[in-house]
Amino acid sequence: MVRHQPLQVYEKQLCLSCLTGIYGCRWKRYQRSHDSTTKWECLWTLVLIITFSLLLIWSYFWLEAHNDYNQFNWILYNRSGEWSDGTVPILASTAAGFTYITFLLILALGHVAVGQQLNLHWLHKIGVTAALLTTIIGFISISQLWGGEWDIIPLSLQATGPFLQMGAVAAATALAWLVSAQVARAERTRTQALLVLLYLAALLTLYLLPLHISSPCLMERKRLPLPPAIIGQRGAPMLAPENTLMSFHKALQHRVVGLEADVTISLDGVPFLMRDRTLARTTDVATVFPERRFEDASMFNWTDLRALNAGRWFLKEDPFWSVQALSRGDRVRAGNQTVCSLEEVLRLAASSNVSVLFRLRRPPPDHPHHHSWVNDTLEAVLHSGIRQEQVMWTPDWDRQAVREAARGFQQTSEKKRPLKELQENGIVRLYLRYNQASSQEVREFSGANLSLTLSSVNDPWLFSVLWCSGVSSVSSDAPHLLRKVPYPLWLMSPDEYAAVWIIADLLSFAVVIGIFVFQKWRLSGMQRYNPEQIMLSAAVRRSSRDVNIMKEKLIFSEVSNGMGGADELSGYEENGYDYYTNQGIGQ
Repeated sequence: MVRHQPLQVYEKQLCLSCLTGIYGCRWKRYQRSHDSTTKWECLWTLVLIITFSLLLIWSYFWLEAHNDYNQFNWILYNRSGEWSDGTVPILASTAAGFTYITFLLILALGHVAVGQQLNLHWLHKIGVTAALLTTIIGFISISQLWGGEWDIIPLSLQATGPFLQMGAVAAATALAWLVSAQVARAERTRTQALLVLLYLAALLTLYLLPLHISSPCLMERKRLPLPPAIIGQRGAPMLAPENTLMSFHKALQHRVVGLEADVTISLDGVPFLMRDRTLARTTDVATVFPERRFEDASMFNWTDLRALNAGRWFLKEDPFWSVQALSRGDRVRAGNQTVCSLEEVLRLAASSNVSVLFRLRRPPPDHPHHHSWVNDTLEAVLHSGIRQEQVMWTPDWDRQAVREAARGFQQTSEKKRPLKELQENGIVRLYLRYNQASSQEVREFSGANLSLTLSSVNDPWLFSVLWCSGVSSVSSDAPHLLRKVPYPLWLMSPDEYAAVWIIADLLSFAVVIGIFVFQKWRLSGMQRYNPEQIMLSAAVRRSSRDVNIMKEKLIFSEVSNGMGGADELSGYEENGYDYYTNQGIGQ
Protein backbone atom coordinates (compact mmCIF):
# COMPACT_ATOMS: atom_id res chain seq x y z
CA MET A 1 0.00 0.00 0.00
CA VAL A 2 1.32 3.41 -0.99
CA ARG A 3 0.83 6.26 1.45
CA HIS A 4 1.11 9.86 0.35
CA GLN A 5 2.48 12.33 2.86
CA PRO A 6 1.91 16.01 1.93
CA LEU A 7 5.00 18.13 2.38
CA GLN A 8 3.78 21.61 1.39
CA VAL A 9 0.42 23.09 2.21
CA TYR A 10 -0.29 26.35 0.37
CA GLU A 11 -2.55 28.60 2.35
CA LYS A 12 -4.47 31.37 0.69
CA GLN A 13 -2.48 34.62 0.76
CA LEU A 14 -5.07 37.26 -0.01
CA CYS A 15 -2.93 40.25 1.00
CA LEU A 16 0.03 39.07 -1.07
CA SER A 17 -2.23 38.41 -4.05
CA CYS A 18 -3.69 41.92 -3.81
CA LEU A 19 -0.22 43.40 -3.39
CA THR A 20 1.27 41.80 -6.50
CA GLY A 21 -2.02 41.87 -8.42
CA ILE A 22 -2.69 45.59 -8.08
CA TYR A 23 0.94 46.57 -8.68
CA GLY A 24 1.82 44.22 -11.51
CA CYS A 25 -1.37 42.27 -12.38
CA ARG A 26 0.22 39.08 -10.97
CA TRP A 27 -2.73 37.50 -9.20
CA LYS A 28 -1.67 33.83 -9.50
CA ARG A 29 0.96 32.16 -7.36
CA TYR A 30 2.97 30.94 -10.31
CA GLN A 31 3.24 34.53 -11.62
CA ARG A 32 5.07 35.72 -8.52
CA SER A 33 8.80 35.47 -8.03
CA HIS A 34 11.37 35.98 -5.29
CA ASP A 35 14.16 36.56 -7.80
CA SER A 36 16.05 39.86 -7.88
CA THR A 37 14.29 42.74 -9.60
CA THR A 38 15.50 43.38 -13.14
CA LYS A 39 17.44 46.54 -13.97
CA TRP A 40 14.54 47.72 -16.14
CA GLU A 41 12.10 47.46 -13.24
CA CYS A 42 14.62 49.12 -10.92
CA LEU A 43 14.67 52.04 -13.35
CA TRP A 44 10.88 52.29 -13.23
CA THR A 45 11.02 52.22 -9.43
CA LEU A 46 13.43 55.16 -9.57
CA VAL A 47 11.03 57.00 -11.92
CA LEU A 48 8.23 56.31 -9.44
CA ILE A 49 10.28 57.76 -6.57
CA ILE A 50 11.19 60.86 -8.61
CA THR A 51 7.54 61.38 -9.57
CA PHE A 52 6.49 61.06 -5.94
CA SER A 53 9.14 63.59 -4.85
CA LEU A 54 8.09 66.15 -7.47
CA LEU A 55 4.42 65.71 -6.64
CA LEU A 56 5.21 66.10 -2.95
CA ILE A 57 6.89 69.46 -3.62
CA TRP A 58 4.06 70.46 -5.99
CA SER A 59 1.40 69.56 -3.41
CA TYR A 60 3.24 71.42 -0.66
CA PHE A 61 3.55 74.48 -2.87
CA TRP A 62 -0.19 74.64 -3.55
CA LEU A 63 -1.01 73.96 0.07
CA GLU A 64 1.03 76.95 1.22
CA ALA A 65 0.03 79.12 -1.76
CA HIS A 66 -3.53 79.16 -0.38
CA ASN A 67 -2.66 82.61 0.91
CA ASP A 68 -2.56 83.88 -2.70
CA TYR A 69 -5.26 81.92 -4.53
CA ASN A 70 -7.18 85.11 -5.33
CA GLN A 71 -4.08 86.71 -6.80
CA PHE A 72 -3.54 83.65 -9.01
CA ASN A 73 -7.12 83.84 -10.28
CA TRP A 74 -6.69 87.55 -10.94
CA ILE A 75 -3.57 86.84 -13.03
CA LEU A 76 -5.50 84.27 -15.04
CA TYR A 77 -8.30 86.80 -15.54
CA ASN A 78 -5.88 89.41 -16.90
CA ARG A 79 -4.59 86.87 -19.41
CA SER A 80 -7.89 85.36 -20.51
CA GLY A 81 -10.44 88.11 -19.88
CA GLU A 82 -12.76 85.66 -18.10
CA TRP A 83 -12.98 85.17 -14.36
CA SER A 84 -12.82 81.61 -13.07
CA ASP A 85 -11.33 79.81 -10.11
CA GLY A 86 -8.30 78.22 -11.74
CA THR A 87 -7.15 76.64 -8.49
CA VAL A 88 -10.00 74.11 -8.43
CA PRO A 89 -8.86 71.91 -11.36
CA ILE A 90 -5.25 72.22 -10.24
CA LEU A 91 -6.01 71.11 -6.68
CA ALA A 92 -8.27 68.27 -7.86
CA SER A 93 -5.72 66.89 -10.31
CA THR A 94 -2.90 67.31 -7.80
CA ALA A 95 -4.82 65.42 -5.12
CA ALA A 96 -5.70 62.61 -7.54
CA GLY A 97 -2.16 62.30 -8.92
CA PHE A 98 -0.47 62.43 -5.53
CA THR A 99 -2.84 59.82 -4.09
CA TYR A 100 -2.26 57.50 -7.05
CA ILE A 101 1.54 57.79 -7.01
CA THR A 102 1.68 57.45 -3.23
CA PHE A 103 -0.42 54.28 -3.44
CA LEU A 104 1.93 52.79 -6.05
CA LEU A 105 4.95 53.67 -3.93
CA ILE A 106 3.40 51.98 -0.89
CA LEU A 107 2.77 48.87 -2.99
CA ALA A 108 6.40 48.94 -4.17
CA LEU A 109 7.62 49.13 -0.58
CA GLY A 110 5.29 46.25 0.23
CA HIS A 111 7.00 44.17 -2.46
CA VAL A 112 10.36 44.95 -0.90
CA ALA A 113 9.06 44.05 2.56
CA VAL A 114 7.86 40.58 1.50
CA GLY A 115 10.75 39.90 -0.86
CA GLN A 116 8.71 39.91 -4.05
CA GLN A 117 10.16 40.85 -7.40
CA LEU A 118 9.03 44.30 -8.58
CA ASN A 119 7.18 44.24 -11.88
CA LEU A 120 5.10 47.37 -12.49
CA HIS A 121 2.23 46.77 -14.90
CA TRP A 122 2.36 48.66 -18.21
CA LEU A 123 -0.84 50.56 -17.45
CA HIS A 124 0.72 51.88 -14.26
CA LYS A 125 3.84 52.81 -16.21
CA ILE A 126 1.68 54.93 -18.48
CA GLY A 127 0.04 56.51 -15.43
CA VAL A 128 3.38 57.26 -13.78
CA THR A 129 4.74 58.77 -17.00
CA ALA A 130 1.64 60.94 -17.39
CA ALA A 131 1.89 62.13 -13.76
CA LEU A 132 5.60 62.92 -14.17
CA LEU A 133 5.17 64.87 -17.41
CA THR A 134 2.12 66.74 -16.10
CA THR A 135 3.98 67.76 -12.96
CA ILE A 136 7.01 68.95 -14.92
CA ILE A 137 4.75 70.98 -17.22
CA GLY A 138 3.08 72.43 -14.14
CA PHE A 139 6.42 73.52 -12.67
CA ILE A 140 7.39 75.21 -15.94
CA SER A 141 4.01 76.92 -16.35
CA ILE A 142 3.94 78.31 -12.81
CA SER A 143 7.52 79.54 -13.16
CA GLN A 144 6.52 81.52 -16.25
CA LEU A 145 3.12 82.71 -15.07
CA TRP A 146 3.59 83.12 -11.32
CA GLY A 147 7.31 82.76 -10.73
CA GLY A 148 7.46 85.02 -7.69
CA GLU A 149 5.18 82.68 -5.78
CA TRP A 150 7.97 80.09 -5.35
CA ASP A 151 9.22 82.32 -2.52
CA ILE A 152 6.33 80.96 -0.47
CA ILE A 153 8.21 77.66 0.02
CA PRO A 154 11.28 78.95 1.94
CA LEU A 155 9.06 81.38 3.83
CA SER A 156 6.59 78.66 4.82
CA LEU A 157 9.44 76.44 6.01
CA GLN A 158 9.99 78.98 8.77
CA ALA A 159 6.60 77.87 10.08
CA THR A 160 6.63 74.19 9.14
CA GLY A 161 10.35 73.31 9.06
CA PRO A 162 10.69 71.93 12.62
CA PHE A 163 7.61 69.76 12.24
CA LEU A 164 8.53 68.52 8.76
CA GLN A 165 11.95 67.49 10.07
CA MET A 166 10.38 65.44 12.85
CA GLY A 167 7.98 63.85 10.39
CA ALA A 168 10.89 62.97 8.07
CA VAL A 169 12.78 61.38 10.98
CA ALA A 170 9.71 59.30 11.86
CA ALA A 171 9.37 58.14 8.23
CA ALA A 172 13.07 57.27 8.01
CA THR A 173 12.80 55.35 11.28
CA ALA A 174 9.90 53.31 9.91
CA LEU A 175 11.92 52.51 6.78
CA ALA A 176 14.50 50.84 9.01
CA TRP A 177 12.32 47.73 8.95
CA LEU A 178 12.67 47.40 5.17
CA VAL A 179 16.34 48.37 5.06
CA SER A 180 17.33 45.96 7.82
CA ALA A 181 15.47 43.12 6.10
CA GLN A 182 17.30 43.84 2.84
CA VAL A 183 20.62 43.93 4.68
CA ALA A 184 19.91 40.60 6.36
CA ARG A 185 18.93 38.97 3.06
CA ALA A 186 21.89 40.33 1.10
CA GLU A 187 24.41 37.62 0.30
CA ARG A 188 27.43 39.86 -0.19
CA THR A 189 29.11 41.72 2.64
CA ARG A 190 29.83 44.62 0.29
CA THR A 191 26.13 45.00 -0.52
CA GLN A 192 25.24 44.92 3.16
CA ALA A 193 27.80 47.60 3.99
CA LEU A 194 26.61 49.82 1.13
CA LEU A 195 22.97 49.60 2.22
CA VAL A 196 23.83 50.39 5.84
CA LEU A 197 26.07 53.32 4.91
CA LEU A 198 23.50 54.89 2.58
CA TYR A 199 20.73 54.55 5.12
CA LEU A 200 22.81 55.89 8.00
CA ALA A 201 23.98 58.83 5.88
CA ALA A 202 20.39 59.78 5.08
CA LEU A 203 19.38 59.32 8.71
CA LEU A 204 22.29 61.42 9.97
CA THR A 205 21.38 64.19 7.53
CA LEU A 206 17.85 64.28 8.92
CA TYR A 207 19.15 64.22 12.49
CA LEU A 208 21.36 67.25 11.91
CA LEU A 209 18.90 69.18 9.75
CA PRO A 210 17.75 71.43 12.66
CA LEU A 211 21.19 73.02 12.61
CA HIS A 212 20.10 74.69 9.36
CA ILE A 213 16.50 75.41 10.36
CA SER A 214 15.78 79.01 11.30
CA SER A 215 12.46 80.49 12.27
CA PRO A 216 11.54 83.78 13.92
CA CYS A 217 9.12 81.78 16.09
CA LEU A 218 12.10 80.15 17.84
CA MET A 219 12.40 82.83 20.48
CA GLU A 220 11.82 83.50 24.16
CA ARG A 221 8.19 84.32 24.91
CA LYS A 222 9.10 87.49 26.73
CA ARG A 223 10.72 88.83 23.54
CA LEU A 224 7.58 88.42 21.42
CA PRO A 225 6.77 91.82 19.84
CA LEU A 226 3.33 93.35 19.58
CA PRO A 227 1.07 91.87 16.91
CA PRO A 228 1.11 93.61 13.52
CA ALA A 229 -1.58 96.21 12.94
CA ILE A 230 -4.05 95.10 10.25
CA ILE A 231 -4.98 97.18 7.21
CA GLY A 232 -8.03 96.17 5.18
CA GLN A 233 -6.84 95.54 1.62
CA ARG A 234 -9.71 96.80 -0.57
CA GLY A 235 -11.74 96.66 2.63
CA ALA A 236 -12.78 93.14 3.54
CA PRO A 237 -13.20 91.56 0.08
CA MET A 238 -14.04 88.15 1.52
CA LEU A 239 -17.13 89.60 3.18
CA ALA A 240 -18.24 92.17 0.58
CA PRO A 241 -17.44 93.31 -2.98
CA GLU A 242 -13.92 94.74 -3.11
CA ASN A 243 -13.37 98.51 -3.14
CA THR A 244 -16.97 99.27 -2.13
CA LEU A 245 -18.27 101.15 0.89
CA MET A 246 -19.74 97.94 2.28
CA SER A 247 -16.33 96.29 2.10
CA PHE A 248 -14.68 99.13 4.01
CA HIS A 249 -17.44 99.15 6.62
CA LYS A 250 -16.92 95.40 7.13
CA ALA A 251 -13.19 95.98 7.59
CA LEU A 252 -13.84 98.66 10.21
CA GLN A 253 -16.14 96.27 12.07
CA HIS A 254 -13.11 94.01 12.51
CA ARG A 255 -11.01 96.80 14.01
CA VAL A 256 -8.54 97.51 11.22
CA VAL A 257 -6.19 100.45 11.69
CA GLY A 258 -6.23 101.44 8.03
CA LEU A 259 -7.95 101.07 4.69
CA GLU A 260 -6.20 100.32 1.43
CA ALA A 261 -7.72 101.09 -1.97
CA ASP A 262 -6.85 101.06 -5.68
CA VAL A 263 -7.47 104.48 -7.27
CA THR A 264 -7.79 105.70 -10.84
CA ILE A 265 -9.09 108.92 -12.41
CA SER A 266 -12.38 109.21 -14.33
CA LEU A 267 -12.71 111.03 -17.63
CA ASP A 268 -13.99 114.13 -15.83
CA GLY A 269 -11.26 114.08 -13.17
CA VAL A 270 -12.97 112.26 -10.26
CA PRO A 271 -10.68 109.79 -8.42
CA PHE A 272 -12.57 106.50 -7.91
CA LEU A 273 -11.75 102.96 -6.76
CA MET A 274 -11.05 100.21 -9.28
CA ARG A 275 -8.44 97.46 -9.21
CA ASP A 276 -8.71 96.28 -12.83
CA ARG A 277 -7.90 98.18 -15.97
CA THR A 278 -11.47 97.57 -17.22
CA LEU A 279 -14.87 97.42 -15.56
CA ALA A 280 -15.79 94.00 -16.95
CA ARG A 281 -15.05 91.88 -13.87
CA THR A 282 -16.49 93.92 -11.01
CA THR A 283 -19.42 95.78 -12.59
CA ASP A 284 -22.35 95.17 -14.92
CA VAL A 285 -20.82 97.29 -17.69
CA ALA A 286 -21.47 94.45 -20.17
CA THR A 287 -25.20 95.01 -19.60
CA VAL A 288 -25.33 98.79 -19.30
CA PHE A 289 -22.64 99.66 -21.87
CA PRO A 290 -22.03 96.43 -23.82
CA GLU A 291 -20.04 98.14 -26.57
CA ARG A 292 -17.63 99.59 -23.97
CA ARG A 293 -17.09 96.42 -21.97
CA PHE A 294 -13.33 96.25 -22.53
CA GLU A 295 -12.70 99.99 -22.55
CA ASP A 296 -10.32 101.40 -19.97
CA ALA A 297 -12.16 102.23 -16.75
CA SER A 298 -10.69 105.73 -16.64
CA MET A 299 -12.36 106.58 -19.97
CA PHE A 300 -15.80 106.65 -18.29
CA ASN A 301 -17.13 109.82 -16.69
CA TRP A 302 -18.28 109.76 -13.09
CA THR A 303 -21.98 109.86 -13.98
CA ASP A 304 -21.68 106.69 -16.06
CA LEU A 305 -19.57 105.00 -13.41
CA ARG A 306 -22.10 105.78 -10.71
CA ALA A 307 -24.84 104.15 -12.78
CA LEU A 308 -23.06 100.77 -12.70
CA ASN A 309 -23.71 98.02 -10.17
CA ALA A 310 -20.52 96.90 -8.42
CA GLY A 311 -21.89 94.11 -6.23
CA ARG A 312 -23.85 91.52 -8.17
CA TRP A 313 -20.64 90.04 -9.64
CA PHE A 314 -19.54 89.19 -6.09
CA LEU A 315 -22.68 87.16 -5.42
CA LYS A 316 -22.41 85.42 -8.79
CA GLU A 317 -18.68 84.61 -8.93
CA ASP A 318 -18.13 84.10 -5.18
CA PRO A 319 -14.37 84.71 -5.57
CA PHE A 320 -13.49 83.61 -2.03
CA TRP A 321 -16.16 80.89 -1.59
CA SER A 322 -17.61 82.98 1.23
CA VAL A 323 -21.03 84.12 -0.04
CA GLN A 324 -22.88 81.21 1.56
CA ALA A 325 -21.69 82.35 4.99
CA LEU A 326 -23.21 85.83 4.57
CA SER A 327 -26.54 86.70 6.13
CA ARG A 328 -29.54 87.40 3.92
CA GLY A 329 -29.30 91.11 4.68
CA ASP A 330 -25.62 91.23 3.75
CA ARG A 331 -26.33 89.52 0.44
CA VAL A 332 -28.99 92.08 -0.41
CA ARG A 333 -26.71 94.90 0.59
CA ALA A 334 -23.80 93.48 -1.39
CA GLY A 335 -25.96 93.18 -4.51
CA ASN A 336 -26.76 96.90 -4.37
CA GLN A 337 -23.22 98.30 -4.16
CA THR A 338 -22.03 100.95 -6.62
CA VAL A 339 -18.64 102.21 -7.74
CA CYS A 340 -17.03 104.08 -4.84
CA SER A 341 -15.19 107.39 -5.09
CA LEU A 342 -11.96 108.17 -3.24
CA GLU A 343 -13.66 111.02 -1.42
CA GLU A 344 -16.20 108.65 0.14
CA VAL A 345 -13.46 106.42 1.51
CA LEU A 346 -11.49 109.37 2.86
CA ARG A 347 -14.53 110.70 4.69
CA LEU A 348 -15.22 107.26 6.15
CA ALA A 349 -11.61 106.96 7.32
CA ALA A 350 -11.70 110.45 8.80
CA SER A 351 -14.86 109.75 10.78
CA SER A 352 -13.45 106.38 11.98
CA ASN A 353 -9.99 107.82 12.74
CA VAL A 354 -8.10 105.24 10.67
CA SER A 355 -5.38 105.67 8.08
CA VAL A 356 -5.79 105.40 4.31
CA LEU A 357 -3.28 103.85 1.92
CA PHE A 358 -4.10 104.02 -1.76
CA ARG A 359 -2.29 102.82 -4.87
CA LEU A 360 -2.79 105.25 -7.74
CA ARG A 361 -2.92 104.10 -11.38
CA ARG A 362 -2.05 106.62 -14.07
CA PRO A 363 -4.65 107.09 -16.88
CA PRO A 364 -3.69 106.23 -20.48
CA PRO A 365 -1.87 108.85 -22.63
CA ASP A 366 -5.03 109.97 -24.46
CA HIS A 367 -6.79 110.71 -21.17
CA PRO A 368 -7.42 114.43 -20.45
CA HIS A 369 -5.93 114.04 -16.96
CA HIS A 370 -2.90 112.00 -17.99
CA HIS A 371 -0.50 114.73 -16.82
CA SER A 372 -2.51 116.10 -13.90
CA TRP A 373 -3.42 112.75 -12.29
CA VAL A 374 -1.29 113.33 -9.18
CA ASN A 375 -2.54 116.90 -8.63
CA ASP A 376 -6.17 115.81 -9.12
CA THR A 377 -5.78 113.09 -6.51
CA LEU A 378 -3.92 115.37 -4.11
CA GLU A 379 -6.64 117.99 -4.40
CA ALA A 380 -9.35 115.40 -3.67
CA VAL A 381 -7.46 114.26 -0.55
CA LEU A 382 -6.90 117.79 0.77
CA HIS A 383 -10.56 118.73 0.29
CA SER A 384 -11.96 115.56 1.91
CA GLY A 385 -11.41 116.77 5.47
CA ILE A 386 -9.12 113.91 6.51
CA ARG A 387 -6.09 114.76 8.61
CA GLN A 388 -2.87 114.62 6.63
CA GLU A 389 -1.26 112.29 9.19
CA GLN A 390 -3.84 109.64 8.28
CA VAL A 391 -2.78 109.50 4.62
CA MET A 392 -0.10 107.09 3.37
CA TRP A 393 1.02 108.56 0.04
CA THR A 394 2.58 105.96 -2.31
CA PRO A 395 3.03 107.51 -5.82
CA ASP A 396 6.66 108.40 -6.61
CA TRP A 397 5.56 110.83 -9.34
CA ASP A 398 6.09 114.46 -8.22
CA ARG A 399 6.76 113.25 -4.67
CA GLN A 400 8.78 116.35 -3.81
CA ALA A 401 5.93 118.65 -4.85
CA VAL A 402 3.47 116.56 -2.83
CA ARG A 403 5.75 116.76 0.24
CA GLU A 404 5.75 120.56 0.01
CA ALA A 405 1.98 120.75 -0.46
CA ALA A 406 1.11 118.24 2.27
CA ARG A 407 3.89 117.93 4.82
CA GLY A 408 1.81 115.76 7.11
CA PHE A 409 1.46 112.86 4.67
CA GLN A 410 3.17 109.59 5.56
CA GLN A 411 5.45 109.30 2.55
CA THR A 412 5.32 105.62 1.62
CA SER A 413 7.44 103.79 -0.93
CA GLU A 414 6.45 100.62 -2.77
CA LYS A 415 10.06 99.98 -3.80
CA LYS A 416 12.79 98.60 -1.56
CA ARG A 417 15.80 100.90 -1.74
CA PRO A 418 18.91 101.45 0.43
CA LEU A 419 18.06 102.97 3.80
CA LYS A 420 20.09 106.10 3.13
CA GLU A 421 18.24 106.80 -0.11
CA LEU A 422 14.87 106.25 1.55
CA GLN A 423 15.71 108.66 4.36
CA GLU A 424 16.99 111.31 1.93
CA ASN A 425 13.65 111.17 0.08
CA GLY A 426 11.69 111.59 3.29
CA ILE A 427 10.24 108.04 3.22
CA VAL A 428 8.85 107.01 6.60
CA ARG A 429 7.06 103.80 5.57
CA LEU A 430 7.67 100.92 3.19
CA TYR A 431 4.82 99.06 1.54
CA LEU A 432 6.06 95.73 0.16
CA ARG A 433 4.76 92.29 -0.66
CA TYR A 434 5.28 89.84 2.19
CA ASN A 435 8.10 87.99 0.37
CA GLN A 436 10.17 91.12 -0.27
CA ALA A 437 11.54 91.60 3.24
CA SER A 438 13.52 89.07 5.26
CA SER A 439 13.55 88.90 9.06
CA GLN A 440 16.96 90.59 9.06
CA GLU A 441 15.70 93.44 6.88
CA VAL A 442 12.65 93.85 9.12
CA ARG A 443 14.97 94.41 12.07
CA GLU A 444 17.10 96.85 10.06
CA PHE A 445 14.06 98.90 9.02
CA SER A 446 12.77 98.92 12.57
CA GLY A 447 16.13 100.09 13.88
CA ALA A 448 16.08 102.96 11.38
CA ASN A 449 12.56 104.04 12.54
CA LEU A 450 11.11 103.03 9.20
CA SER A 451 7.64 101.51 9.44
CA LEU A 452 7.01 98.43 7.31
CA THR A 453 3.69 97.25 5.90
CA LEU A 454 3.62 93.88 4.15
CA SER A 455 0.71 93.19 1.84
CA SER A 456 -1.35 90.13 0.86
CA VAL A 457 -1.14 88.47 4.27
CA ASN A 458 -4.25 86.31 4.54
CA ASP A 459 -3.36 83.01 6.22
CA PRO A 460 -2.80 82.70 10.00
CA TRP A 461 0.53 80.86 9.59
CA LEU A 462 1.98 83.73 7.55
CA PHE A 463 0.60 86.30 9.98
CA SER A 464 2.26 84.36 12.84
CA VAL A 465 5.67 84.29 11.15
CA LEU A 466 5.54 88.02 10.40
CA TRP A 467 4.37 88.69 13.95
CA CYS A 468 7.42 86.90 15.36
CA SER A 469 9.62 88.77 12.85
CA GLY A 470 8.51 92.10 14.27
CA VAL A 471 6.59 93.48 11.26
CA SER A 472 4.67 96.58 12.32
CA SER A 473 1.61 96.18 10.05
CA VAL A 474 0.14 93.96 7.35
CA SER A 475 -2.41 94.52 4.61
CA SER A 476 -4.93 91.70 4.29
CA ASP A 477 -7.97 90.52 2.34
CA ALA A 478 -9.04 88.65 5.49
CA PRO A 479 -8.95 90.98 8.50
CA HIS A 480 -11.80 88.97 10.03
CA LEU A 481 -9.60 85.85 10.05
CA LEU A 482 -6.43 87.50 11.33
CA ARG A 483 -8.34 89.08 14.20
CA LYS A 484 -9.03 85.55 15.42
CA VAL A 485 -5.29 84.89 15.89
CA PRO A 486 -4.62 86.04 19.48
CA TYR A 487 -1.17 84.46 19.58
CA PRO A 488 1.33 83.01 17.08
CA LEU A 489 0.33 79.52 16.00
CA TRP A 490 3.45 78.20 17.70
CA LEU A 491 6.23 79.73 19.72
CA MET A 492 9.14 77.84 21.24
CA SER A 493 12.34 78.92 22.92
CA PRO A 494 15.61 77.70 21.35
CA ASP A 495 16.39 75.59 24.42
CA GLU A 496 12.99 73.89 24.27
CA TYR A 497 13.39 73.13 20.59
CA ALA A 498 16.91 71.78 21.13
CA ALA A 499 15.63 69.45 23.85
CA VAL A 500 12.77 68.17 21.67
CA TRP A 501 15.12 67.73 18.72
CA ILE A 502 17.75 65.76 20.66
CA ILE A 503 15.22 63.53 22.42
CA ALA A 504 13.44 62.75 19.14
CA ASP A 505 16.75 61.87 17.44
CA LEU A 506 17.87 59.63 20.31
CA LEU A 507 14.55 57.79 20.39
CA SER A 508 14.69 57.33 16.63
CA PHE A 509 18.24 55.96 16.74
CA ALA A 510 17.36 53.55 19.54
CA VAL A 511 14.37 52.26 17.57
CA VAL A 512 16.51 51.85 14.43
CA ILE A 513 19.15 49.82 16.33
CA GLY A 514 16.43 47.67 17.86
CA ILE A 515 14.86 47.01 14.46
CA PHE A 516 18.19 46.00 12.90
CA VAL A 517 19.01 43.62 15.77
CA PHE A 518 15.55 42.04 15.67
CA GLN A 519 15.55 41.61 11.90
CA LYS A 520 19.00 40.00 11.95
CA TRP A 521 17.90 37.56 14.66
CA ARG A 522 14.61 36.77 12.93
CA LEU A 523 16.00 36.20 9.45
CA SER A 524 19.14 34.40 10.61
CA GLY A 525 16.88 31.94 12.41
CA MET A 526 14.96 31.37 9.18
CA GLN A 527 18.18 30.61 7.33
CA ARG A 528 18.93 27.68 9.74
CA TYR A 529 15.88 25.67 8.63
CA ASN A 530 16.70 22.18 7.27
CA PRO A 531 14.40 19.86 5.25
CA GLU A 532 13.28 17.96 8.36
CA GLN A 533 12.24 21.20 10.08
CA ILE A 534 10.41 22.27 6.94
CA MET A 535 8.46 18.97 6.80
CA LEU A 536 7.62 19.29 10.48
CA SER A 537 6.46 22.86 9.98
CA ALA A 538 4.24 21.75 7.11
CA ALA A 539 2.75 18.92 9.12
CA VAL A 540 1.59 21.25 11.90
CA ARG A 541 0.56 23.91 9.33
CA ARG A 542 2.88 26.58 10.68
CA SER A 543 3.63 29.00 7.89
CA SER A 544 5.81 32.00 7.46
CA ARG A 545 6.92 33.69 4.28
CA ASP A 546 10.55 32.65 4.59
CA VAL A 547 9.70 29.03 5.47
CA ASN A 548 7.33 28.81 2.49
CA ILE A 549 10.05 30.10 0.20
CA MET A 550 12.40 27.35 1.35
CA LYS A 551 9.65 24.76 1.00
CA GLU A 552 9.05 25.78 -2.59
CA LYS A 553 12.77 25.62 -3.37
CA LEU A 554 12.99 22.15 -1.79
CA ILE A 555 9.98 20.89 -3.75
CA PHE A 556 11.15 22.09 -7.12
CA SER A 557 14.74 21.00 -6.56
CA GLU A 558 13.60 17.46 -5.80
CA VAL A 559 11.13 17.47 -8.68
CA SER A 560 13.94 18.45 -11.03
CA ASN A 561 16.04 15.59 -9.59
CA GLY A 562 13.35 13.07 -10.48
CA MET A 563 11.76 12.54 -7.09
CA GLY A 564 8.34 13.63 -8.32
CA GLY A 565 6.56 14.56 -11.52
CA ALA A 566 4.37 17.33 -12.80
CA ASP A 567 1.44 15.00 -13.29
CA GLU A 568 1.77 13.87 -9.72
CA LEU A 569 1.79 17.45 -8.39
CA SER A 570 -1.00 18.79 -10.58
CA GLY A 571 -3.66 16.57 -9.08
CA TYR A 572 -3.34 18.33 -5.77
CA GLU A 573 -3.24 21.93 -7.00
CA GLU A 574 -7.00 21.89 -7.32
CA ASN A 575 -7.23 21.28 -3.56
CA GLY A 576 -5.10 24.33 -2.80
CA TYR A 577 -1.74 22.60 -2.07
CA ASP A 578 1.22 20.94 -3.80
CA TYR A 579 3.42 18.15 -2.49
CA TYR A 580 5.86 15.51 -3.50
CA THR A 581 5.29 11.84 -2.67
CA ASN A 582 7.18 9.48 -0.47
CA GLN A 583 6.60 6.15 -2.21
CA GLY A 584 7.05 2.74 -0.65
CA ILE A 585 6.76 -0.72 -2.30
CA GLY A 586 4.90 -3.29 -0.36
CA GLN A 587 6.59 -6.64 -0.11
